[in-house]
Amino acid sequence: MSVRPTLYELAGGAPALLALAQAHHTRCLADPELNHPFSHGEIQPDHVERLAAYWGEVLGGPRTYSERFGDESGVLLMHAGNGPMDDLGDRFVACFVAAMDDAGLPADPDFRASMAEYMRWAVDNVLRYAPVDAVVPSGTAMPRWDLG
Repeated sequence: MSVRPTLYELAGGAPALLALAQAHHTRCLADPELNHPFSHGEIQPDHVERLAAYWGEVLGGPRTYSERFGDESGVLLMHAGNGPMDDLGDRFVACFVAAMDDAGLPADPDFRASMAEYMRWAVDNVLRYAPVDAVVPSGTAMPRWDLG
């Protein structure tokens, strides 16, 4: 019986996810609308490393994020209550898709589609908690995303 590789493995593991997180962050800083929350918000100094660990865990890698930084509820709380987001979600997804090229991730169409579908789902999930009065449930499990 063969085991399908995870998106984490297909991407190239921790180094690839770190490169993706850095490329994505750079693109978000360059975007005229996304720039503000990324350059003036409460961004942690190790934001890129945390993001890479989070994506790595969600995509089938080690549980580094949840063991060091928290659970999905904490991630949702970081992004909750900001009010209307207009097209920021779409811009965020577009930066992610373009950052895959910047980071040299595999060009395989199934891999790229799964990665883009994950980010669209993730952004939509975060945006559910955008209303100022949003309540994030505690103990939310980390999502897991796989090929297809």
